Amino acid sequence: MTVLTATMILGLLTIVVMFVIKFMVPMTKPLALPAAIALPDGQTATAITQGLDWIGVVTTDASGIERIHILNLNGTPRQVISITP
Repeated sequence: MTVLTATMILGLLTIVVMFVIKFMVPMTKPLALPAAIALPDGQTATAITQGLDWIGVVTTDASGIERIHILNLNGTPRQVISITP
């Protein structure tokens, strides 16, 4: 066995061990959403994201206007941002 072969085998084993260690740990905590989020009438949710202490919901109304609703983790409104084209 040559030094190159031994180095490549050791490198491959190291990568496999790193993958096993990484995937044994839970990657993220589950998304904690409130039971219900009330959106204004006529608006449909198109995307959702979560920060450390907020939830962002992108909505579209019947006329195609998009807004980002920033909510507290309990679902109460914090801020509304209109998205301009």
